[in-house]
Amino acid sequence: MSNSKLEVLTPDNCQMIFIDQQPQMAFGVQSIDRQVLKNNVVGLAKAASVFNIPTIITTVETESFSGNTFPELLDVFPGKDILERTSMNSWDDQKVRDALQANGKKKVVVSGLWTEVCNNTFALCAMLEGDYEIYMVADASGGTSKEAHDFAMQRMIQAGVIPVTWQQVLLEWQRDWAHKETYNAVMDIVREHSGAYGMGVDYAYTMVHNAPSRQKSEHNTLAPVPAR
Repeated sequence: MSNSKLEVLTPDNCQMIFIDQQPQMAFGVQSIDRQVLKNNVVGLAKAASVFNIPTIITTVETESFSGNTFPELLDVFPGKDILERTSMNSWDDQKVRDALQANGKKKVVVSGLWTEVCNNTFALCAMLEGDYEIYMVADASGGTSKEAHDFAMQRMIQAGVIPVTWQQVLLEWQRDWAHKETYNAVMDIVREHSGAYGMGVDYAYTMVHNAPSRQKSEHNTLAPVPAR
């Protein structure tokens, strides 16, 4: 018997939704450092852009409460329509359901605020009513306390949601370093957003592969390293 949840994520089998990545929502986050949260969200967004993943951005009560979507996230998708809502549950909004259906992918990668409210209700309803598979990016989401985030994740996992991390998603999409068409872009994301991993890549570029340092590079970029 086939099990679609055993399929790895690919650029062809999934879509992405960012839910309420807005400053007022971030103010309430206590489960993860907020700057780390934003770093992970933007890194994930850049990955979705590199791999041409159909992406939805939805917001709640922008003018009256939550503020505008993180500008760094919007910069990744210039000109993209933002789906504004009143409901805490994105699934309740017809525009969101229509966008999900139009993207035509049953696997939905989710990054949102807050884990215990907007992420939780969307995930449960999308699975129950829309027959979607939900991949919840735990470190690109946040809750109002560590307990709120952790128990919401546990509740969703018990219901069949698949927990992932942003870098896991990035590398699952890349899958093979021989995929040269995305290799350099992935390395750029890693160097900027992946912390110690990115530092290791910088070290390998300059000290092992003898690429010029940023200071020495004429165009302020590192020379590409051949795919392994």
